[in-house]
Amino acid sequence: MKLCIFGAGGIGGYLGARLAHAGHGVRLIARGDHLAALQTDGLQVESIHGDMAVDRPATDNPAEAGLMRR
Repeated sequence: MKLCIFGAGGIGGYLGARLAHAGHGVRLIARGDHLAALQTDGLQVESIHGDMAVDRPATDNPAEAGLMRR
């Protein structure tokens, strides 16, 4: 399954990480500091259900995520 998470902050980032860790194709849409952190450090999750790090494409432009067609 291919998914796109708009608003990849705390909750969106967590859901995106869990879905990516389960093997789904996930793209992240974020802005500002969240986008910079995703592009620099990837996505880090610390949870009682297990810690994980996933490297997913992140952008602030939905067209780059393949969501908009001309």
